Amino acid sequence: MSKTIYAESTPPGIGGIAVVRISGPAAAAAARRLTGRPPPPPRQAVVRRFRHPRSQAVIDEGLILHLPGPGSFTAEDTVELHLHGSPAVVAAMLEALGCIDGLEPAQPGDFTRQAFANGHLNLTQVEALGDLVNAETEMQRRQAWNGFQGALSRLSEEWHESLADCLAQLEAGIEFPEDDAGAQRLPREQLERLLARVDACLGDCHRGERLREGIEIAIVGAPNAGKSSLFNALLGRERVLVSPVPGTTRDIIEARLDLGGHPVTLTDMAGLRHSDDALEAQG
Repeated sequence: MSKTIYAESTPPGIGGIAVVRISGPAAAAAARRLTGRPPPPPRQAVVRRFRHPRSQAVIDEGLILHLPGPGSFTAEDTVELHLHGSPAVVAAMLEALGCIDGLEPAQPGDFTRQAFANGHLNLTQVEALGDLVNAETEMQRRQAWNGFQGALSRLSEEWHESLADCLAQLEAGIEFPEDDAGAQRLPREQLERLLARVDACLGDCHRGERLREGIEIAIVGAPNAGKSSLFNALLGRERVLVSPVPGTTRDIIEARLDLGGHPVTLTDMAGLRHSDDALEAQG
């Protein structure tokens, strides 16, 4: 990929540090335009003052880090600017980068797309990276990390090699049937073993999908059965009102929690009964 892209790599908002990433062949030139000096030595964080490339007004002072390709996440020349985490500082830096020829704002996922296009990540690692970024619980983090390290990629490569071996044996049996009468039975046994492994993996993937997507649990029952009390107890805080008067809960109330490592959406709702109260009946 020949284009050079830039974007804030940390979540928007107020914080101690905000990181703006520039990735592509013009990254080093952009760093020179912002600082008036060449980029620092590779992988050495250096304090620099950043100026607007046109007005030369000071934007901020912070760290700059140069990661030459292909040894960066994207495999492209990369420059990271570690700024003060102010929305105004970040906005001023992004505006300044937009004034530099050859740079364009990154679209969502563009840095990962560069890494994929350059062969630094395969498709399963890209998906696992998305899961890792969005992980809410420890079990989600572990599952995503294993995928990012290539666990599924290695497994699929083993399957590919086994299938290629079966194909070679079948082709040999067709081309030279007189050499070994039992040659065509061996791939069938090998394929059956492979199919069993694939089925086992697919069955386990359903558990992985539940862990990735989370579980939705609705607390359902008659009025005053203790639904809201259970809801509060599981959350560990008074999230909903509890009263001996039936019909206290009228709206559907949701909350997210970590239940044994599983992300759970817990739902409290109105008790199941016939009611002349329009709001309770709707709930």
